[in-house]
Amino acid sequence: MAFINVIPPAEASGRLEKIYKQVQAPGGQVDNVLQAHSLRPHSLAGHMSIYKAALHHSGNVLPQWYLEAVGVLVSRLNGCDYCDGHHSAGLQRLLQADAKDPAAYLAALDQHVPAEPFTSKEQLGLAYVQKLTQQPWQIESADIEALRAAGFADGEILEINQVASYFAYANPPVL
Repeated sequence: MAFINVIPPAEASGRLEKIYKQVQAPGGQVDNVLQAHSLRPHSLAGHMSIYKAALHHSGNVLPQWYLEAVGVLVSRLNGCDYCDGHHSAGLQRLLQADAKDPAAYLAALDQHVPAEPFTSKEQLGLAYVQKLTQQPWQIESADIEALRAAGFADGEILEINQVASYFAYANPPVL
């Protein structure tokens, strides 16, 4: 629930109504995180553009399940039950499709700096996400060098940054 006034889908008109129709779920609902932008439809359009580019663009190299795990971790660190729940469900679907055990991965994400079943490379990426989320002012070149040494290419580091930043944007205090 937003702390500011919102225009619910049933009361939307013009550009907002058009955007709501584009972003509604199959059951017709519009997520609260999106309704929070209703007073400025242009920011809702921007929000959706960032979301799709960060998490669902075909140009991304990291597995989509790993990007979802980044989002779940950021949401948990920020205490956003809404995004945690929504994206944990998405992560479960992606992990099952990749023949991985969703319960083990979600349990590891409860640790905030996850361990197994994430690989050591994935763990390092998630430890970076934790630092980026909770202490971004402490990020230094050594953090990036460690990611490179673990096998992350600069474009993959960018993907991690983009997803973590998107969730920092979408998490509280908007909800």
